[in-house]
Amino acid sequence: MAAPIMYSLTDFKKQTDKLSNNELMPVLFIGHGNPMNAIEDNEFSRGWASIGKKLTKPKAILCVSAHWQTKGTMVTVMPQPQTIHDFGGFPEKLFQAQYPAPGSPEMAKETANIIRKTKVELNHDWGLDHGCWSVLLPMFPQADIPTFQLSLDYTQPPQYHFELAKELQSLREKGVLIIGSGNIVHNLRLVEFSDKAFDWAIEFDQNIKSYIEQSNYQPIVDYQKMGKIAQLAVPTNEHYLPLLYSFALRKKNEALSFFNDKATMGSISMRSMIIG
Repeated sequence: MAAPIMYSLTDFKKQTDKLSNNELMPVLFIGHGNPMNAIEDNEFSRGWASIGKKLTKPKAILCVSAHWQTKGTMVTVMPQPQTIHDFGGFPEKLFQAQYPAPGSPEMAKETANIIRKTKVELNHDWGLDHGCWSVLLPMFPQADIPTFQLSLDYTQPPQYHFELAKELQSLREKGVLIIGSGNIVHNLRLVEFSDKAFDWAIEFDQNIKSYIEQSNYQPIVDYQKMGKIAQLAVPTNEHYLPLLYSFALRKKNEALSFFNDKATMGSISMRSMIIG
C-alpha cells in the first residue's frame, strides 16, 4: 500500500490558492457622490448594501479612489489604515464614523510588483479616504475585509491609467475585489440641491453607458472629444479616472450590469456598475 501523501501548511496553501484562481472576483465601479451616503439610509446606500450581500466575500479589497491623487503611483501598505475624513462642512456624526478594516500589506506589495508600467511606491501614511470607506461602510459594514488603496497619478493622461489598470487583472484571480470609486459626471460648481439633473449631465452619462455596453473603449478614454458636455461633466478628471480602472478589467463578453443608475443634484451621476 502506498504511503499517504503529507502536506505542509505551505503546500496546502499553494493547493488552495490554485483552486481559488479558477474563479474571478467581480469588479465594481461605484458612483460615490455625497459623503453623507455613508451614514444615510437612501437609494444609493441601499444599492451598495445590496451588492455587498450578493458578492462572495473577497479575500481583500483594492480601492482606486478619486480622493487620493499623487505624483507617481502609490499603494497603501499599513496593517491598520486610518479612516480619513477628507471633507468639511458636514455634520459631526459623519466625522465620528469609522471604518476600522485591516490593511493588506502582503497583497499591496504584490500589487506593486505586478505593475510594470511604472514604479509603485509603498505608502505608510495615507489610509482609507472617503471615496473608499463611505462606500464600504454600507457594503461591508463588518469592516473585516483587508482593504488597501492605489493612488491616481495626476500627471498622467487617461490612456496611461487605462493601460496601467489592465495590469491588475491577476488580482481578481486571487480573490481581490477591485473597486473604482468616483463619478462619471462630477461638477460641484454647478450642483443644485434637487433630485433632477441637467440635460448635458444626462447626455454625457448616457453616452458613456452606451460605450460601456458596446465595449467601445476608446471613446471612454478619449471622453474630451465629446466637447462641451465633457467639459461640463468632467471639469477635472479625478472622479472620472476610477471608471477606467474598473472598465479596463472587463474580459471579452464578461457580464456587466448597472445599478444606482441615476443622475441627480444637477451635475452628479451616481451610475455604478458590476463586471463579472
